[in-house]
Amino acid sequence: MVHHLHDATSAEATVDLSKRIGKTPLIPLTPFSAAASKIFAKLEWYNPFGSLKDRAAYWMIREAEREGKLREGQIIIEPTSGNTGIALVGIGRLMGYRVQSVVPEKISDETKNILRSLGAELLETEDDLCPRVGPGTDQSIALAQSIVKGHPDKYFMPNQYENDANFLAHYESTGPEIWRDTEGKVTHFVTGIGTGGTITGAAQFLKERNPRIKVYGVEPQKNHHVQGLRNLEESAMPGVLERRYDLINERITVNDEDAFQMVRSIYEKEKLLVGPSSGAALHAARQVAERDGNGYVVVVLPDDGRKYGTVFREFNTFSPEEFREIQSRALHLAQQEVPLPSS
Repeated sequence: MVHHLHDATSAEATVDLSKRIGKTPLIPLTPFSAAASKIFAKLEWYNPFGSLKDRAAYWMIREAEREGKLREGQIIIEPTSGNTGIALVGIGRLMGYRVQSVVPEKISDETKNILRSLGAELLETEDDLCPRVGPGTDQSIALAQSIVKGHPDKYFMPNQYENDANFLAHYESTGPEIWRDTEGKVTHFVTGIGTGGTITGAAQFLKERNPRIKVYGVEPQKNHHVQGLRNLEESAMPGVLERRYDLINERITVNDEDAFQMVRSIYEKEKLLVGPSSGAALHAARQVAERDGNGYVVVVLPDDGRKYGTVFREFNTFSPEEFREIQSRALHLAQQEVPLPSS
């Protein structure tokens, strides 16, 4: 369901978004819990534009306005593999800005269609510039930066990879929500490694409350096919992550097969339809629960699976017929302000 809120003023939109971003559900995943450890999943697709990245996008725009780096009439431009672009264009347009997204050819057709439907101007790069895989991340950032350098007064690039507002979004919202919703009982925190904002921001908050909490970063295999995650052996470490890397206790690598298999498994056991990065994160969380004994394991599920139909078909996760049926039966598919595909 698409809600048309673009007639709101920028100030009204800002207030509205500050109330609606975050506060996402934390639910138990009993079938995946071990004998002595319980797994809880944070369902980030309950954000208005459908993913974890709503938090970072809103914080980056808000802080840039406050610091005078983003002014009326400028265009927001950002390299993205999907969710950040969707969040920036949705939130940016509500706040009165044009948005351009630098995206790789390999991202799902559904993601590209959502971006266009929300009003994004897409700049597609060839696959070797893909921010989803390998060193292409750095090339994609360079492409966007070169555009900004040529027209500094026209463009503003949030640069989620370097912007500490990305860290603050999770320090000020995700971490406190987890602490509150577990009543301080969280012992293990598991989330994917992308820009580094989620893992460092939430970890900083949680470890300030309890230094014994263990933090696990989930990274994909080399040459992976999981949008939004990054393998640190084949791609440069983002500044947001590098500045606080010591907050991470361990990195867990998950291959494509295990990530996509978990997408199917969580639907079969919990009737949740999740994206591939959520599958990777839950696969790692189950490993943590099985080996680390007594505890409360919290795993972040960044988005749902509705925009990955073509990807699931490619990796034989769900047939087209299954995928259509699953979308009508899955639980916790929140209403969003994006034109979600029906099949």
